[in-house]
Amino acid sequence: MFTLQVIQGDITKLAVDAIVNAANSSLLGGGGVDGAIHRAAGPELLAECQTLGGCATGDAKITKGYRLPAHYVIHTVGPVWQGGAANEPELLASCYQRSLELANDYMLNSVAFPNISTGVYGYPKDQACEIAVQGVINFLAIHNPPASVLFVCFDLENLSLYRNRLAKAGYA
Repeated sequence: MFTLQVIQGDITKLAVDAIVNAANSSLLGGGGVDGAIHRAAGPELLAECQTLGGCATGDAKITKGYRLPAHYVIHTVGPVWQGGAANEPELLASCYQRSLELANDYMLNSVAFPNISTGVYGYPKDQACEIAVQGVINFLAIHNPPASVLFVCFDLENLSLYRNRLAKAGYA
Protein backbone atom coordinates (compact mmCIF):
# COMPACT_ATOMS: atom_id res chain seq x y z
CA MET A 1 0.00 0.00 0.00
CA PHE A 2 1.11 3.57 -0.59
CA THR A 3 0.27 7.05 0.59
CA LEU A 4 -0.09 10.18 -1.50
CA GLN A 5 0.20 13.51 0.28
CA VAL A 6 0.61 17.16 -0.52
CA ILE A 7 2.54 19.60 1.64
CA GLN A 8 3.76 23.15 1.33
CA GLY A 9 7.42 23.64 1.98
CA ASP A 10 11.01 23.48 0.88
CA ILE A 11 11.76 20.22 -0.93
CA THR A 12 15.47 20.55 -0.06
CA LYS A 13 14.67 20.08 3.66
CA LEU A 14 12.90 16.70 3.33
CA ALA A 15 14.45 13.54 4.74
CA VAL A 16 13.08 11.18 2.10
CA ASP A 17 14.75 8.57 -0.06
CA ALA A 18 14.64 10.85 -3.12
CA ILE A 19 13.56 14.31 -4.10
CA VAL A 20 12.77 15.06 -7.70
CA ASN A 21 14.48 18.00 -9.32
CA ALA A 22 12.65 19.99 -12.01
CA ALA A 23 15.90 20.33 -13.93
CA ASN A 24 16.92 21.87 -17.21
CA SER A 25 18.36 19.64 -19.92
CA SER A 26 21.98 20.39 -18.99
CA LEU A 27 21.42 19.11 -15.40
CA LEU A 28 23.97 21.72 -14.34
CA GLY A 29 21.70 23.86 -12.18
CA GLY A 30 19.47 26.80 -12.90
CA GLY A 31 16.76 28.81 -11.24
CA GLY A 32 13.82 27.87 -9.07
CA VAL A 33 13.82 24.44 -7.44
CA ASP A 34 16.76 23.34 -9.61
CA GLY A 35 19.02 26.08 -8.26
CA ALA A 36 17.82 25.51 -4.70
CA ILE A 37 18.61 21.79 -4.91
CA HIS A 38 22.08 22.40 -6.35
CA ARG A 39 22.87 25.00 -3.68
CA ALA A 40 21.68 22.75 -0.84
CA ALA A 41 23.40 19.61 -2.16
CA GLY A 42 26.77 21.28 -2.63
CA PRO A 43 29.35 21.15 -5.42
CA GLU A 44 29.50 17.34 -5.44
CA LEU A 45 26.04 17.26 -7.07
CA LEU A 46 27.21 19.48 -9.92
CA ALA A 47 30.32 17.32 -10.35
CA GLU A 48 28.20 14.15 -10.67
CA CYS A 49 25.71 15.87 -13.00
CA GLN A 50 28.59 16.88 -15.29
CA THR A 51 29.23 13.17 -15.93
CA LEU A 52 25.65 12.42 -17.02
CA GLY A 53 25.61 14.09 -20.43
CA GLY A 54 22.42 16.05 -19.80
CA CYS A 55 18.87 14.74 -19.96
CA ALA A 56 16.14 14.84 -22.58
CA THR A 57 12.77 16.44 -21.91
CA GLY A 58 10.46 13.84 -20.37
CA ASP A 59 13.32 11.65 -19.18
CA ALA A 60 14.98 11.34 -15.77
CA LYS A 61 18.37 10.53 -14.28
CA ILE A 62 19.41 9.86 -10.68
CA THR A 63 22.31 11.06 -8.55
CA LYS A 64 23.29 10.94 -4.92
CA GLY A 65 21.83 13.59 -2.61
CA TYR A 66 25.16 14.66 -1.10
CA ARG A 67 24.49 17.40 1.50
CA LEU A 68 20.71 17.08 1.23
CA PRO A 69 18.69 15.12 3.82
CA ALA A 70 17.41 13.07 0.85
CA HIS A 71 19.59 10.15 -0.19
CA TYR A 72 19.06 10.69 -3.93
CA VAL A 73 18.02 13.35 -6.41
CA ILE A 74 16.00 12.27 -9.43
CA HIS A 75 16.49 14.92 -12.11
CA THR A 76 13.71 15.22 -14.68
CA VAL A 77 13.28 17.75 -17.45
CA GLY A 78 9.76 19.04 -17.88
CA PRO A 79 8.44 20.61 -21.05
CA VAL A 80 8.29 24.34 -21.69
CA TRP A 81 4.64 25.29 -22.26
CA GLN A 82 4.04 26.20 -25.90
CA GLY A 83 0.25 26.17 -25.90
CA GLY A 84 -0.27 22.43 -25.55
CA ALA A 85 0.24 21.31 -29.12
CA ALA A 86 3.93 20.33 -28.81
CA ASN A 87 3.41 17.07 -26.85
CA GLU A 88 3.66 18.93 -23.55
CA PRO A 89 1.09 16.71 -21.73
CA GLU A 90 2.84 13.50 -22.80
CA LEU A 91 6.26 14.87 -21.93
CA LEU A 92 5.12 16.03 -18.50
CA ALA A 93 3.47 12.68 -17.78
CA SER A 94 6.71 10.98 -18.82
CA CYS A 95 8.62 13.04 -16.22
CA TYR A 96 6.56 11.49 -13.44
CA GLN A 97 6.65 7.99 -14.93
CA ARG A 98 10.40 7.97 -15.55
CA SER A 99 11.05 9.37 -12.06
CA LEU A 100 8.95 6.64 -10.47
CA GLU A 101 10.63 3.98 -12.63
CA LEU A 102 14.00 5.10 -11.25
CA ALA A 103 12.55 5.04 -7.72
CA ASN A 104 11.49 1.44 -8.36
CA ASP A 105 14.86 0.52 -9.84
CA TYR A 106 16.60 1.85 -6.72
CA MET A 107 13.95 0.33 -4.38
CA LEU A 108 13.18 3.70 -2.83
CA ASN A 109 10.38 3.96 -0.27
CA SER A 110 9.68 7.70 -0.32
CA VAL A 111 9.78 10.22 -3.16
CA ALA A 112 8.96 13.94 -3.13
CA PHE A 113 7.96 15.78 -6.30
CA PRO A 114 7.95 19.53 -6.93
CA ASN A 115 5.42 21.09 -9.29
CA ILE A 116 7.31 20.27 -12.50
CA SER A 117 7.20 22.85 -15.33
CA THR A 118 4.85 25.26 -13.55
CA GLY A 119 7.45 27.93 -12.80
CA VAL A 120 9.47 29.64 -15.52
CA TYR A 121 8.48 26.89 -17.99
CA GLY A 122 4.96 28.30 -17.84
CA TYR A 123 2.87 25.12 -17.76
CA PRO A 124 -0.68 25.95 -16.58
CA LYS A 125 -0.79 24.88 -12.95
CA ASP A 126 -4.23 23.24 -13.09
CA GLN A 127 -3.32 21.12 -16.10
CA ALA A 128 0.08 20.18 -14.64
CA CYS A 129 -1.59 19.13 -11.39
CA GLU A 130 -4.04 16.85 -13.20
CA ILE A 131 -1.24 15.20 -15.20
CA ALA A 132 0.97 14.79 -12.12
CA VAL A 133 -1.65 13.29 -9.82
CA GLN A 134 -3.26 11.04 -12.41
CA GLY A 135 0.13 9.89 -13.69
CA VAL A 136 1.36 8.99 -10.21
CA ILE A 137 -1.89 7.20 -9.34
CA ASN A 138 -1.79 5.23 -12.59
CA PHE A 139 1.83 4.24 -12.07
CA LEU A 140 1.36 3.21 -8.46
CA ALA A 141 -1.68 1.10 -9.35
CA ILE A 142 0.36 -1.26 -11.55
CA HIS A 143 3.91 -1.17 -10.15
CA ASN A 144 5.62 -1.89 -6.86
CA PRO A 145 5.32 1.65 -5.58
CA PRO A 146 7.30 3.68 -3.17
CA ALA A 147 5.41 3.57 0.13
CA SER A 148 5.08 7.36 0.18
CA VAL A 149 4.81 9.94 -2.56
CA LEU A 150 4.74 13.61 -1.63
CA PHE A 151 3.81 16.54 -3.81
CA VAL A 152 5.71 19.49 -2.39
CA CYS A 153 4.21 22.85 -3.29
CA PHE A 154 6.08 26.09 -2.90
CA ASP A 155 3.08 28.37 -3.52
CA LEU A 156 -0.48 28.44 -2.19
CA GLU A 157 -2.09 28.12 -5.63
CA ASN A 158 -0.42 24.77 -6.30
CA LEU A 159 -1.09 23.64 -2.74
CA SER A 160 -4.82 24.26 -3.18
CA LEU A 161 -4.91 22.59 -6.61
CA TYR A 162 -3.11 19.46 -5.35
CA ARG A 163 -5.19 19.22 -2.17
CA ASN A 164 -8.39 19.40 -4.17
CA ARG A 165 -7.20 16.89 -6.78
CA LEU A 166 -6.01 14.39 -4.18
CA ALA A 167 -9.29 14.74 -2.27
CA LYS A 168 -11.20 14.11 -5.51
CA ALA A 169 -9.15 10.93 -5.99
CA GLY A 170 -9.80 9.78 -2.41
CA TYR A 171 -6.38 10.59 -0.94
CA ALA A 172 -7.30 13.53 1.31
